[in-house]
Amino acid sequence: MQDNTDIQNYIVEAIADKKGKKTAIIDLSEIDGASTSKLIICQGNSTSQVAAIADSVRDSLLEKCRIKPLNYEGYRNCQWIIIDYGDIMVHVFLPDFRTFYNLESLWNDAPIELIPDLD
Repeated sequence: MQDNTDIQNYIVEAIADKKGKKTAIIDLSEIDGASTSKLIICQGNSTSQVAAIADSVRDSLLEKCRIKPLNYEGYRNCQWIIIDYGDIMVHVFLPDFRTFYNLESLWNDAPIELIPDLD
């Protein structure tokens, strides 16, 4: 089994490969009652880019770590896709949906690492 840091890094790379933007990693490991240890949040500019980012994450972890998500949801509309890897949850949003749900503010008592965009 891969280390969670490796998995996190592969997820961030897969997001960057499809030009995902404004990637944030929220560390929930010290938050009582959190259902996961980390949230990785990013956004794409269109529904096709959101789907491509989510596919890139799933394909990368299957290829590099031989792990499949426990569950995923949101491909029908591709406005917000959630991929559940147990200890790590990945959220890929369209910008308006990310702003509306504002997950970063829901978990503002947790450390948030912002990953710089590549361009």
